Amino acid sequence: MFRISKDRPAFYLTAVTKDRLPIFRTAALAEVICNALDEARKSGKFLIFAYVIMLDHLHLVTDSRVDSKEIFRYVKGIAGRRIIDHLKEKGHEGSLEKLRVRHRSDGSDYAVWQRHPNTRLLWSETLLWQRIQYTHLNPVRAGLVDHPNDWKWSSTRMWQGRRSEDEPLEVDKDKIEWHR
Repeated sequence: MFRISKDRPAFYLTAVTKDRLPIFRTAALAEVICNALDEARKSGKFLIFAYVIMLDHLHLVTDSRVDSKEIFRYVKGIAGRRIIDHLKEKGHEGSLEKLRVRHRSDGSDYAVWQRHPNTRLLWSETLLWQRIQYTHLNPVRAGLVDHPNDWKWSSTRMWQGRRSEDEPLEVDKDKIEWHR
């Protein structure tokens, strides 16, 4: 169980795609990132309380048992590999070319993510709840849907008790211990 406090905050994480490319505009790549997030959560041993996958970025609300840099290392590393593998497998040479980078210190040929992700500390239930709502309203603010429940790539339905049978990524909302 996770109980938020100033000593044990939650994280609000944002990762943006390279050059803000709309990598997740197809259902296939949105599924790839959701599967990668689930794999990262299991490998990195962190919780995901809420999420949204937008066309060119993602937001995660997580616990702080693992440092945010480590969470990003798992998320960006696993997701980046899965996305590149998917694009190669499907022969999307044009998309791969947009992700190509030269002279990377790690020797890789492609970059899916911008280098500097954003982390916010959430040290109260009020802040946690505000970020969960902000996350779920992101597709509405972007004009992608009229109602948050209409965006498949989000945890909003689970938070509203309207879970669909084909949720792309389960969240750990039941592991939050709210103050009474």
